[in-house]
Amino acid sequence: MLKKCRIILAALFLIGITLLFLGVGHNWWGWMAKLQFLPSLLALNFAVIIGVLLITLLFGRIYCSVICPMGIFQDVVIWIRRKGEKLFKKKKTHKFKYVSEHKWVRYGVLVLSIVSIIASGQMLIALIAPYSAYGRMVRSVAAMGSDTMTPALIITGLLTLVIICVCAWLWGREYCNTVCPVGTTLSLLSRFSLFRPVIDESKCINCGKCARGCKSGCIDFKAHKIDYSRCVDCFDCIETCAEDALKFKYVCNRKPVKADAPADEGRRAFLVTAAVVAASAAANAQDHMHGGLAEVIDKKSPDRSERLVPPGAGSVKNFYDHCTGCQLCVSACKNKVLRPSSDLEHFMQPVMQYDKGYCRPECNACSQVCPAGAIKPVSVEQKLAVRIGVAHVNLDLCLPATGKDSCGNCAYHCPSGAIRMVRQPGSRMQIPTVSEDRCIGCGACENLCPSRPISAITVNGLSIHHNA
Repeated sequence: MLKKCRIILAALFLIGITLLFLGVGHNWWGWMAKLQFLPSLLALNFAVIIGVLLITLLFGRIYCSVICPMGIFQDVVIWIRRKGEKLFKKKKTHKFKYVSEHKWVRYGVLVLSIVSIIASGQMLIALIAPYSAYGRMVRSVAAMGSDTMTPALIITGLLTLVIICVCAWLWGREYCNTVCPVGTTLSLLSRFSLFRPVIDESKCINCGKCARGCKSGCIDFKAHKIDYSRCVDCFDCIETCAEDALKFKYVCNRKPVKADAPADEGRRAFLVTAAVVAASAAANAQDHMHGGLAEVIDKKSPDRSERLVPPGAGSVKNFYDHCTGCQLCVSACKNKVLRPSSDLEHFMQPVMQYDKGYCRPECNACSQVCPAGAIKPVSVEQKLAVRIGVAHVNLDLCLPATGKDSCGNCAYHCPSGAIRMVRQPGSRMQIPTVSEDRCIGCGACENLCPSRPISAITVNGLSIHHNA
């Protein structure tokens, strides 16, 4: 019964989160993204953080089998392998076995992840964080052929998919118990969980079925021990045991601590302290209008003196300090403004460009779906008052300024009225001028400018956003 309940809940979460990355149902099950542990930690969503930690302390790492999409995806791969073996009636089927904990790898990756967060080097987090890695996998497959797809996303997404599938197929939950920083963090509490699978030595016949079916490789059936730091509460072992020797129950008595435990306690204290430091550090559909005045060729994004980040980010630093590169905002952006970056400094984190669309004033989708606090929620009314950048005119490229033809696209489509056309002395042509204190940096002028391949009017980001 426990396993069936887990499977039903896990299926709902996997389907819901997958649809989110496909841009479907943000208003219905967007809350699922808000329950992801690492994004909640970066967003300082204390309700979710405390909730996940309490659940882990009570029931173990059930988060990894019910809420985390990467964990559930690995269970699907393992299930497919098992069903395939039964379907083809393989005599020699693949079995798991007990393996010792790879402590240096687990805690080494966790420390590197914490250092990465503190130093604002989010590239490591974007690559190994479970929620972000799953989002990258879904986007790389589902958006194949899209004009906003980048080679970096395709390569890293498909490579991640292959690695995760191979690891799950051969070694079960090895990624969760060796590489995943969330799994390692929760393992610090799960070893003390109050409810856990327990082996009844009086009933156990040492058949080894539980260990061979354990996808986490954490059951030492010969010693009648379970490594609860790696157990993900899948309940496979309880269902497999024909002798009813395994039960999920409350454990009130603790076994004596071994003599070599002080070293582990010291490491644990260090890691918990580092996690607290990391949390503190974390605090700190488009219209195409061709002007008909120039050859219609693809636009190119200009070099900007400062990056553009979405309204709600507050500042460029806050955005990149908190963003885990999960691609959820990219999937929510219908205007093709957000896309994954391929530069090493902000690898897989979104970048704003206006060559395929602009940040429409009536759209606030990205701010509604971000679970990590990189983009805080803003209403449509609030967005109109947020200045994320300032437009600048390059008169050497501007059609009326060079005397080629009249225009005015930028002024006509500016939603904030920051651009007006001014007649040049001694000329019938009017050229655009920008009122910087009214410009909100939406990019409508840059996107709709007929100049190709670089627009005559471009937007530079503001390092700190202001109200117009």
